[in-house]
Amino acid sequence: MTSKADKFGKVAVLLGGQSAEREISLKSGSAVLAALVRQGVDAHGLDPAQVGTLEQLRSGGFARAFIILHGRGGEDGQTQGVLETIGLPYTGSGVLGSALGMDKYRCKRLWQGCGLPTADFALLRQEADLEQAGTLEFPLMIKPAREGSSIGMARADDPEGLVRAWREAVQYDALVLAERWVEGPEYTCAVLNGKALPVIRLETPRAFYDYEAKYLADTTHYLCPCGLDAESESRLQAMCLEAFEAVGAEGWGRVDFMLDGDGRPYLLEVNTVPGMTDHSLVPMAAQAQGLNFDALAWRILETSLGETNFE
Repeated sequence: MTSKADKFGKVAVLLGGQSAEREISLKSGSAVLAALVRQGVDAHGLDPAQVGTLEQLRSGGFARAFIILHGRGGEDGQTQGVLETIGLPYTGSGVLGSALGMDKYRCKRLWQGCGLPTADFALLRQEADLEQAGTLEFPLMIKPAREGSSIGMARADDPEGLVRAWREAVQYDALVLAERWVEGPEYTCAVLNGKALPVIRLETPRAFYDYEAKYLADTTHYLCPCGLDAESESRLQAMCLEAFEAVGAEGWGRVDFMLDGDGRPYLLEVNTVPGMTDHSLVPMAAQAQGLNFDALAWRILETSLGETNFE
């Protein structure tokens, strides 16, 4: 007797990896794996950090992969390229959308070209570039250009703070982004199969929504409904969908943005493999839309069922 889950075949849930976000990926992946198994999916966890994972994917009878690898190596197009090479369908964005979404600098340049709002910025390749960043006026947000989960991010209030923040960020990535500080509330908008989910407002007593606020603190508050009027939320959802599609992202993901004191939006980044932990935002937005965690995991897995995920 067949079940609805049979359409997926044997599924590899790719989790862990070798990025700075490994521990979060293990938590996300474990939650996704459990959700799929509860629904009868023949799902198996595989960690690319382990020797022999590629051979298992190639010869283990897998029909598709659920990518829940956060950060470089899993969210930047590398894993997507490997899966395309061996002909294995996968969830979410393809190579191009993943690579652009992971690279905050090139993503912001693309948004500028599309006329989408994002804060002024400068790329810091070496310490000599810090003088250029100072022309943006303090305070500044300093962040590794190709990391996630707010890893290596810091606020710089003066030239001395800029040097400290750059030296911290460059430990994670040779390319560092300096961004004009936006004073105002932060929001996020999840995208699932071409539709924007309810917007969530993030509130933290910390200087910004950093790693501690995201994954460890109990003082972070998530507001959904987000407190905006329906017209404003709809307009911002449309902006986020445009930003998501502009970078070639598809399937599922999340777009983060801020509003300044005058209510003007500024896009921050695209996440093409967002967190799926008990603190994560996409499951919260899905729940507000009437989708529980298991149903969300199922919907994401369905993004692997298209003819191809290729660009």
